[in-house]
Amino acid sequence: MPAPHSSRRKAIVLAAAGALLAGVTAQSTATAAPVPAADYYQNAQGKSGQELKSALHGIISDQQVLSYSEVWDALQVTDRAPSDSGSVVLLYSGETRSASQHGGDQDDWNREHVWAKSHGDFGTSPGPGTDVHHLRPTDVSVNGSRGNKDFDNGGSPVDEAPESSTDGDSFEPRDAVKGDVARMVFYMAVRYEGASGNPDLEVNDQVDNGSAPYMGRLSVLKQWHEQDPPDSFEENRNEVIFDQFQGNRNPFIDHPEWVESIW
Repeated sequence: MPAPHSSRRKAIVLAAAGALLAGVTAQSTATAAPVPAADYYQNAQGKSGQELKSALHGIISDQQVLSYSEVWDALQVTDRAPSDSGSVVLLYSGETRSASQHGGDQDDWNREHVWAKSHGDFGTSPGPGTDVHHLRPTDVSVNGSRGNKDFDNGGSPVDEAPESSTDGDSFEPRDAVKGDVARMVFYMAVRYEGASGNPDLEVNDQVDNGSAPYMGRLSVLKQWHEQDPPDSFEENRNEVIFDQFQGNRNPFIDHPEWVESIW
């Protein structure tokens, strides 16, 4: 028969264990989980075409707006190299570069507006000019080679990013990010519809759009979207932007089928 003090000690241990378990359960319950995709897109379910586009605009317009200087810090997290937490992945070359090596000097990386900021003339103003869903790190000289060109197939290899090509009026990114580029363009066309002083951005099937609020070439972007579906890097980037920076998502990463439904 166990001694009385042994029974009491066992009871104390069991009570402590129960309290600890209860505390862990309470803590887990109190921790907010990320918004499930089904709930986030609830108002878009069952819709198609223009009705779907309008519903998605309403959903993703609920976001935190960053300043242009805050974009530097955001990109060092959203585009962090999987193999090196101190580096970022450059969009058009695929190279990694020190996260701190950003600015305007040669061999720095800077903030590439995938939807060229002159297409709609929004510059770097908060909103379309600072939306991290379409801002990516690129080599300074490569950013200059892309300029404000529309996207299309063809051209000659780009210096510092030979897997990407360019000609007089268009730019073709490397194969591994063609779909990423397309989905960023589609996001911008849904997110910015002319409200609150923002431009009404639209995708068309042309190049050389200049300062008009259009980006092309739609038929090619749709091909790229199909050929290069979302990968783990792009999906993680979408989560990080949602969880840590803007609180909104790129719906075409979560639901690639919606591209064909809208366009």
